[in-house]
Amino acid sequence: MGQTLRVTVNGEARTDEVEPRLLLVHYLRETCGLTGTHVGCDTSQCGACTVLLDGAAVKSCNMLALQADGAEITTIEGLAPEGGLHPLQTAFWENHGLQCGYCTPGFIMAAAALLAENHDPSDEEIGRGLEGNLCRCTGYVNIRKAVRAAAQAMREGATAPIGG
Repeated sequence: MGQTLRVTVNGEARTDEVEPRLLLVHYLRETCGLTGTHVGCDTSQCGACTVLLDGAAVKSCNMLALQADGAEITTIEGLAPEGGLHPLQTAFWENHGLQCGYCTPGFIMAAAALLAENHDPSDEEIGRGLEGNLCRCTGYVNIRKAVRAAAQAMREGATAPIGG
């Protein structure tokens, strides 16, 4: 028997009937069709499933969809303005902050939460802001470089509001 879930996902109000045991990551991928949020480990260790819940970075594999009732959720698909890229997406591309790309949406969403709070983070603060995300393909040097470049671009006015 389903329960009613009311959320705003990437600026769109939604009402869906969901099973009480449905994880938020599966709601986003299967019910909403937003497959940019990845399932990596199913144990909240890797961060590939990171989304913004009322502006805070959360691992969507570690919470039930019903726990998000009434919340505003932003996924990687909702980060950029329509037809464009968010400065974080551009910075990851231009600074080679990705290899296979599987972890990239989670890193970008964690970085978005960090930069919303701290517009000029130090390398140490970037490290702490991304510490819940793992990449198995590349070192973190270019990921940190991408976050620094995005922070600078956003300070210089290349901002895109979270949620497009």
